[in-house]
Amino acid sequence: MLLKKNIFLLQNRAIVLKTIRYYLLTTVQNPVVRQSLLTLLIRVFGVVLLFGFTLFLTQKYDPKLVGQYDFVRTFLFAIGSICLLGFDQSILYFKGRLYPNYSLGHLKKVYLKMVLMLFLASLLLFLFFVLLDASVITQFFADNATYFLLFKASAVMFFYGLAILNVEVFRALEEIVVAELFRNVFKYLPIIVLAVLLVQWQLELYLVDALLLSFVFLGIVTTVLTFYFFTKKTAICTTDCFSAREIITQSFPIAVSGMAIFLMMSFDILFLKKYQGDAAVAFYSVAVKLMTLLSVIILTINITVSASIAASFSNKEIEKVQQIVQNSSRLIVAITLPAVIGLLIFPEFVLNFFGPNYLAAKEALVVLVLGQGFCAFFGSAPVYLNMTGRQRIFQRIVLGALGLNFILNYWLIPSYGMLGGAIAFSASAIFWNFGTALFVYYKDGIKLFLS
Repeated sequence: MLLKKNIFLLQNRAIVLKTIRYYLLTTVQNPVVRQSLLTLLIRVFGVVLLFGFTLFLTQKYDPKLVGQYDFVRTFLFAIGSICLLGFDQSILYFKGRLYPNYSLGHLKKVYLKMVLMLFLASLLLFLFFVLLDASVITQFFADNATYFLLFKASAVMFFYGLAILNVEVFRALEEIVVAELFRNVFKYLPIIVLAVLLVQWQLELYLVDALLLSFVFLGIVTTVLTFYFFTKKTAICTTDCFSAREIITQSFPIAVSGMAIFLMMSFDILFLKKYQGDAAVAFYSVAVKLMTLLSVIILTINITVSASIAASFSNKEIEKVQQIVQNSSRLIVAITLPAVIGLLIFPEFVLNFFGPNYLAAKEALVVLVLGQGFCAFFGSAPVYLNMTGRQRIFQRIVLGALGLNFILNYWLIPSYGMLGGAIAFSASAIFWNFGTALFVYYKDGIKLFLS
């Protein structure tokens, strides 16, 4: 009797192991999952590299200098999204529009028009700061150095935008690994090298200048690579698929949405700098970077499936679209939850790595992580409307969230500091994710949220 029971248990164990093996092999063989996991590995390495560099900055540089560095980075992110006019996202949309009669020659013409418009937008920004009275910026921030920081940042905005656009062009040209390496690893290497050299040469005051020079270098290198990939893959094309007007028409709503999202990540920094100074910006920025552990997962998987959503929706394959967004939602939640739990259980332990002063961001970190964890359940909400031709709808939703974000930051930060900024960002992020998912469910019958 005992022998039969043991045999029965062994057989059941063998069946369970075979079942697990089957599902693992099926998952690994899925091209979307495989590409997402590869991309995620690169991005995780990039996050580790970023945090290693952040640790170096917090240990070797004064918090005031770190705050100026993060302030300029935030300015580049927010205003760069305006100068880019949404091209970094719409290049993938145009690739989806060209499918299945895909022509790299047509895509190259779209890219060249985007570069020209990026240059003109960056030039207008620079001229604005040339003509602006410096006392306006000085009085608002009560800091003489702020105007010169923003002036220098505006001077290199074209190179920053070019580097961001080129990375997404790599993705459109199906050079996914190259795109991810530049987006998550190579973009940090120049500033890391320069920051280390500045410490050795005792020239820490030039940290912001080193950041700006690194983007000039990246803009040039990625442009050379972009033309190399186009030359290697592109046949001569004499016709135009999309006019400059159509490119702007499709891209500008994405630009407004992108600008709104980046401004939601900037208002808290701006108000913190105004009311609590550069040191508070440095502390809060560490909490924001820790939150990026979660946003990186969401963004990675969404970028991987964005072109597939655009192509399937264009071909009216609604069931396929539903399958894509559900699979991406499950993958996002499965990978995000462990990180959320870890950061919520050990916030002090993690922040203490950056120095005892950075424990001041503990409450802000908890709120940011909770908010981003909740947003993970909405899967592909950040890209769905942009990839299905409803850029203007997404624009309105995000602008509503931006208004909410500004009001909450204006109201909360003077009284609650970093915690107020975290509440404002999390509330606005949940608002636009939920709003997008609700609209898509009622209009397309597709569930973007995990179910």
